[in-house]
Amino acid sequence: MAPRPKHEHESDEKQPETLDGARKKSQSMAPAVSTAALIEDDPWEMMELQDTGVKWADLDTKKKVLRVFATAAKLIMLVGLLYMFVCSLDILSSAFQLVGGKAAGDIFQENKVLSNPLAGLVIGMLVTLLVQSSSTSSSIVVSMVSSGMLEVATAVPIIMGTNIGTSVTNTLVAITQVGDRNKFRRAFAGATVHDFFNWLSVLVLLPLEVASGYLVKVTSLIVKSFNIQSGENAPALLNVITDPLTHSIIELDESVISGIAVGDPEARNKSLIRVWCQTASNTTLQNVTTTNCTDLCWELKNVTEIINIKKCSHIFVNTTLSDLAVGLILLAGSLLILCTCLICIVKLLNSMLKGQVAVVIKKIVNTDFPFPFAWLTGYIAILVGAGMTFIVQSSSVFTSAITPLVGIGVISIERAYPLSLGSNIGTTTTAILAAMASPGETLGNSLQIALVHLFFNLSGILLWYPIPITRIPIRLAKGLGETTAQYRWFAAFYIIICFFGLPLLVFGLSMAGWQVLVGVLVPIAVILIFAIIVNILQKHKPQWLPSALRSWDFLPLWAHSLDPWDRIVTVIAARCCCCCKCCNSKEEDEKEKLENLANGIEINDNQMTTVEIIEPKKTLDSCEILKATSL
Repeated sequence: MAPRPKHEHESDEKQPETLDGARKKSQSMAPAVSTAALIEDDPWEMMELQDTGVKWADLDTKKKVLRVFATAAKLIMLVGLLYMFVCSLDILSSAFQLVGGKAAGDIFQENKVLSNPLAGLVIGMLVTLLVQSSSTSSSIVVSMVSSGMLEVATAVPIIMGTNIGTSVTNTLVAITQVGDRNKFRRAFAGATVHDFFNWLSVLVLLPLEVASGYLVKVTSLIVKSFNIQSGENAPALLNVITDPLTHSIIELDESVISGIAVGDPEARNKSLIRVWCQTASNTTLQNVTTTNCTDLCWELKNVTEIINIKKCSHIFVNTTLSDLAVGLILLAGSLLILCTCLICIVKLLNSMLKGQVAVVIKKIVNTDFPFPFAWLTGYIAILVGAGMTFIVQSSSVFTSAITPLVGIGVISIERAYPLSLGSNIGTTTTAILAAMASPGETLGNSLQIALVHLFFNLSGILLWYPIPITRIPIRLAKGLGETTAQYRWFAAFYIIICFFGLPLLVFGLSMAGWQVLVGVLVPIAVILIFAIIVNILQKHKPQWLPSALRSWDFLPLWAHSLDPWDRIVTVIAARCCCCCKCCNSKEEDEKEKLENLANGIEINDNQMTTVEIIEPKKTLDSCEILKATSL
């Protein structure tokens, strides 16, 4: 038994050595700690919506019945919220037309500016932003072409601009998910993939159209080849359901905007709010005084008299408010309802799409066909997007509806992309059917413009979808999603610059003349192209660049990083909050003093002075603390 103590002693001596060795090993394995950041979940990976409730098999009969009723109630609420969402988008479009409809008509009257293709593109975009409806702006263009005020070739850039302007709605919808960083990343990328497709298509196809005129030539050949007769109006599938509610709130006379665009002097003095919903026209042959005669001359002409039969039943039919005031009221109300519906829809979907339901939906929406036919999946999604858009008759409604689904992880970005492309096709089919309802003398031009819109979108799909490497909009949208998730204020900056700032700049330069436009935009375009090429080479082939251009560190930090701008935005936001809190505290102090005086409370002069001195100090101290923390 003698060796036993020796063994214990040896173990006691070896223990510190083992601890020292462990410390040395932990110090030598420092890189393993840094690699933990590499084992992160992919932010674009589909979310797993876990089923936290009790399984169906574990429920008794009573709880199963309750779950069925709860699910049915949620489905009814979801359908109701979707209905209110679509109606609020319709009211939002009417509000924008009331606020900026006449201005849109005035913009279209600038024929000299419209002869510039780039200015025509911007005007189409701005008018669609003003009226929030590509179908309305397209109908204005069709009416101007039919009346002879615009040629088809001049109207092509305007049609391209309407395609860009209609994609701002779902981008605004994505901002409603700004509270959750991951959801906002996916939702904003899912919305802006539509934007990037439209911008890139215009960037390639507008110069090609100006140089060759292929869209005008192809559509002219199609119109002349087929003996197309005038038909019935486009079917109003969704409007049959939404019109009873929207027409009880507001109803517009959209012919006023078209009348202003074609130069009708009477249309300028009319209100966009429709008063008489049922009218009749009576045409009689009358003697009309001519103005070109030196003496009193008479001429027989057909005179059409409009007879009002029945008034509309919406709530603004007898209003004395201006179009602008009614438009602002509807704008505020529709935006409030729109945001509320979206938030409730997202919450309902999160509660419903759990467990097996989420698995089934994800498999249906995101799973590709088996191996030989996997490439067909995206084209089927394009057809689905076109069909759904044809049913709802609005690409904005369809893309805005799938944006929350992308945010919560039910639809992937890769699947949302072909669905958005399909929505572009679907919205043109409605315009084609509407054009076929035109009179025989204007049918050719109306149909040609509608076909230009269709072939423009088809050409864009051929450019940016069939080959996977050419699906650049997906990569650009994901990059923008990463940026907006890190700097969430950048989403508002993107919308203001891309949809308002840049178009207004180009329009202003177009008014000054094409020499000024070229002199300003060409240097900016050259700098942007140079920066893009250098960025690509820095990422893939840095050895091809001079040592100075292998990074942007030679520039000031604010010129190649958003961190300084983020600090500025944070400081401004903190100071605004500080000012609000200071003002609120001062108002509360004044209210307390007035209440004390009203209640007849007598306070000594010394006590009053101490209160008056101490309270401002507290307010100032709190403001200084907030400013210090913001800095």
